[in-house]
Amino acid sequence: MSREGHPDVTIVTSGHDVADARLHRLTRALQRRGAAVEVLGLGAEVDAPDGAQVRTWPRGSMVGRGLRGLTMARAARGSVLLALDPDSLIWARAWGRLTGRPVVADVHEDYRRMLEDRAWAQGLLGRGARVVARAAEVVAARADLTLVADEHVPPGRARRRLVVRNEADHELIGPSRPWDEQPRAAYVGDVRASRGLFAMLDALRAAPGWRLDVVGPVAGADQVRVDALLAAEPDLARRISWHGRQPPAQAWAIAHGAWVGFALLEDTPAFRDALPSKLHEYIAAGLVPVVTPLPRQRRLCEEVGGFVVRDGQEAGAVLRRLAAEPELRSRVRSPRAAGTRTSYDVAAEAVLGLVP
Repeated sequence: MSREGHPDVTIVTSGHDVADARLHRLTRALQRRGAAVEVLGLGAEVDAPDGAQVRTWPRGSMVGRGLRGLTMARAARGSVLLALDPDSLIWARAWGRLTGRPVVADVHEDYRRMLEDRAWAQGLLGRGARVVARAAEVVAARADLTLVADEHVPPGRARRRLVVRNEADHELIGPSRPWDEQPRAAYVGDVRASRGLFAMLDALRAAPGWRLDVVGPVAGADQVRVDALLAAEPDLARRISWHGRQPPAQAWAIAHGAWVGFALLEDTPAFRDALPSKLHEYIAAGLVPVVTPLPRQRRLCEEVGGFVVRDGQEAGAVLRRLAAEPELRSRVRSPRAAGTRTSYDVAAEAVLGLVP
């Protein structure tokens, strides 16, 4: 669909790695409709979606994000600009107005609540980040199209608003496979205390014989504590594999065969109303979700099967039961959901409707 060699859509993100799962899902949905997609983001080009035109920048300081957002907006060649984070959205909107190109805001979380979960968002830097988040909400409401990850995600009112939930992309996840012989748990996503990092370690400590694969970057604020814990407990350290950030296809290749998938979120303002995308993906990959009792997580587990636990100790008890009771395993393994049209496909059609 591209005109004169230019991409139809440029996805711009000054804060996300090109391995980001939502970025991959959006790109694939656009490509399935014949669109040429350009991706401008952080990290290594090899981790970007296949078939996209890619340019990456090194991950710099938080202060430098604003300048990266401007640089990326000016470098974008697409007929439509799709921005994935607050600072890149503000610059993309300004550059889009100047060059006469439509802009799509993809708001995948409540930015202001999210800042309450970030250790760095204190003092002057935190106040500046909150100003940017508030400004981005205003800009998102005025964009040509506003995509939000859930009903509760602001802006509540926008010129044209679509809810694009983080549903599983079966092409990215790949075919499920039987559980490994040795019991194994997996976690895919950002790795930090509020997302259940230390609860997962408690669970594994309470379940000898289990292994854990962690796929995602560990928050810098938590890495020192993790290192100290594992240095003091070599058996626990031997049973955990840390894979770091991976593109979605590679992440799920690691997770396949695990018995359970963890989503031990703490009850924070950012997570209370959330339903993590990893839960849909665990189910699609054949992993049984083990979650904390946040309302929407609990409801999903009641519908499809899974375990709701209060903390790492209860999660460890679930792991021990699964290892000891074969009949329980046969009852709870999550069925692989059929691949159907998702909200990403609807969003891709709306985005491409803006291409001149």
